[in-house]
Amino acid sequence: MSRATPEKIRLAVIAKKKDADAALKMVVSLGVFDKSRKVIKRQSHVEIPVIRSVSGCELILQEDPLFYKKKLDLFHALQGKIPEECIHLIPRGWFLLGEVIVVKIHPDLTAYEHHIGQALLDFYPRCCTVLADEGIFGPFREPVRRVIVGNKTQTVHKENKVIFNLDASLVMFSPGNLMERIRMSRFGKGEYVVDMFAGIGYFTIPMAVHSRPRKIVAIELNPNAYHYLCQNIRQNHVEEIVEPVLGDCAKVTPEGVADRVVMGMVQVTDQYLQKGISALRPGGILHYHQTIAASKYPAAAIRDVTEAAAALGRRAEILNYVLVKKFSPGVVHAVIDARIDRDF
Repeated sequence: MSRATPEKIRLAVIAKKKDADAALKMVVSLGVFDKSRKVIKRQSHVEIPVIRSVSGCELILQEDPLFYKKKLDLFHALQGKIPEECIHLIPRGWFLLGEVIVVKIHPDLTAYEHHIGQALLDFYPRCCTVLADEGIFGPFREPVRRVIVGNKTQTVHKENKVIFNLDASLVMFSPGNLMERIRMSRFGKGEYVVDMFAGIGYFTIPMAVHSRPRKIVAIELNPNAYHYLCQNIRQNHVEEIVEPVLGDCAKVTPEGVADRVVMGMVQVTDQYLQKGISALRPGGILHYHQTIAASKYPAAAIRDVTEAAAALGRRAEILNYVLVKKFSPGVVHAVIDARIDRDF
């Protein structure tokens, strides 16, 4: 079987920008379009990648072709390294935190986890450590994670022009909350904000960087998370905006001062709802996170907010509700946005 030479792999049809659509359709119809490379728009022309020469078309050898990333096939990478009867247990998903890869490993694959870890590092050369995720434990909701390959768990995760320092083995960071972090980064300009469960600054730092509130009081009880919260405040140069507070929200949340309150915890958040509402000035905005049965979304979480407000003699106007992600089978992570008005 003949193999394509590097020159053939880099062949491209040249077309003027006004003719690019027609040229692309022709190349595709002839079956010579190279799907492994991207169409490149230059200043004066467009380069359409092809697998062989095309009669009547001007061709070049691309100097800087742009290739699509190859599909990451963990099943293929582990062939021969894991028994056939265990292949169906291979992880189908994982996530990256800076230079650290976090993956759930089925108990029956423990003896082969080093192979899984090494295959993942081969996929992501810039990463240096793979952690096995074994869930969340304790009142601080700390992750339980083991090193499979590598030895560096402290890393820097960057997203939405924000820098997060963290130790992936010690503190939580959910990639599934990315869109909510981006959404929250658009709120708070000029406001007094209280972030009741700040963690390492999941919502505080994006809001401070992008919207520049007048002040954010960021409260965190977990010493490990608080350590990285302080680091991230300095790293993102928002010291004049964010005041970190190490303490229990039930005891240190201020009252009647906030234009906006963020309650970014789940599962136990309802126990602190009245504290969050009491922190708001009349007309202030509450962002209440909670896990609820998917069949009861969003009614159950809305009821939490309206009943807590009523218990304080206040009225909650529901502005929005957001489905952040699936939390577990039959359970979702939701956010309720509500304006809390003055007393009746």
